[in-house]
Amino acid sequence: MLSPDISGWITIESHGTSALTSGRDRPSAEAVSQVPDILPLRHPDIEMNVIPGDGVRTDLPHDIARSHNSPRHDDNQFAEAILQSSDKVQTVWEPYKNRFRVLASCFMALSNGMNDSAPGALIESIERKYDIDYGTVSIIFVCNAIGFVAAAFFLSALLRRIGQAKCLGISEIFLILGYTGLVTTPPFPVICASFFFLGLGMSMNLAICQVFCANLANNTALLGAYQGAYGIGGTIGPIIATALVSNGYVWSRYYFILLGIAIFNLAFGPWSFWNHERESKASPADAIPATTTQSSTKRKLKSFRVLMSHKPTILGALFIFAYQGAEVAISGWVISFLVQFRHGDPSKVGYVTSGFWAGITLGRFTLSFLAHKTGERPFVFAVTAGALILELLIWFIPSIIGSSVAVAFSGFLLGPVSPAAIHIFQRLIPREMQISSLSIIGSIGTSGGAVAPFMTGMIAQHMGTFVLHPICIGLFVCMAATWWMIPKVEKRSE
Repeated sequence: MLSPDISGWITIESHGTSALTSGRDRPSAEAVSQVPDILPLRHPDIEMNVIPGDGVRTDLPHDIARSHNSPRHDDNQFAEAILQSSDKVQTVWEPYKNRFRVLASCFMALSNGMNDSAPGALIESIERKYDIDYGTVSIIFVCNAIGFVAAAFFLSALLRRIGQAKCLGISEIFLILGYTGLVTTPPFPVICASFFFLGLGMSMNLAICQVFCANLANNTALLGAYQGAYGIGGTIGPIIATALVSNGYVWSRYYFILLGIAIFNLAFGPWSFWNHERESKASPADAIPATTTQSSTKRKLKSFRVLMSHKPTILGALFIFAYQGAEVAISGWVISFLVQFRHGDPSKVGYVTSGFWAGITLGRFTLSFLAHKTGERPFVFAVTAGALILELLIWFIPSIIGSSVAVAFSGFLLGPVSPAAIHIFQRLIPREMQISSLSIIGSIGTSGGAVAPFMTGMIAQHMGTFVLHPICIGLFVCMAATWWMIPKVEKRSE
């Protein structure tokens, strides 16, 4: 289950960084009419006042479009698109429906947070209901992650074809399918299939909503509100789930709440985003014409080989794999550990997951500025070491209260890690490689969120849930090792 700040940022970077790859070569331009968001740029759609500089080409857009053999063709098109879209930045108040779009995005983030945090509080009930072991129940994490990654293969093409509103509608339909399968308390294979659909739906709406918020004025505050809504959902989800199962309700009844929210979002989300493309100028991602020439294919294959030999990309992928794995493993299995080895009451310790997610949310908003002040590199080392020490305390101190507090503080320290890491990756990876590199980092990170909890469940089946702690400690060590191997970046001069 991929954290929104990672997945969404990858998509956001496709709007903000690649445009700079030809910053010294692009002409000054002024757009005097709007271009629909989902259509490629065409010469009749725009009028350009070009002020050529030294060595700058003055090709019109249709001339550039014919230069398929130029290795900088895509970058030039991207730069032109950025120039068209950056004349006037939309705000949350203008156009009028943007206020509803931001609200719809927050509702979807709230639902995603409630979905991601609940399995940890419900695993014990699922095991008892179906008489299955830890290894079997952990398959739900794998299915969810597969759905999350699968959406990346078709979302971009789908956006080009049908636009944001309809894509959001499809994402909510996937979620409704998943929740409908869960509320019926079906056989376990159907539960696994339902989690696959949940991964698909969340991946789609997360990417669309975060990109929308990132392209508005005051985007830092809006993205903070979006991630805050996700954090609130992550905090209240286990509280509601634990309250239901402790009062005798079947575990699946929790998903009636999320089904209701998804039905509301199915109506509110597409309505809010309807005609968004017409109200805004061409978005950089959608303004690039899709060209499928043989030379383009060869360049992509060559670029992939370069990516797989690029040290920051590989190390960054390993770092996020370990981080995401530790985060999801703790969220999913710490309650089972407290029940099995601390003899905790499931109706009470189920709230521990809420403390973990509340810690992540609070840490993300309160410690990020400290990372910027002290430097991201030493900051990540410090909080990773702190999380490792707290994991040892959870493992060896035989106190439910002490373990619960340590879990919350562990989340507090882990919260700002991914934003700090992403900032470093942005500065290390060349601009022309950032979109592809960060996509690889995000995909491998998502697989970490599936592999680690699955391994925990499989090993716990034979040895007990205490294996959560050595696995997480190993992941923290992997984080520190890969972070140490990541090349240093020059200190900012501002």
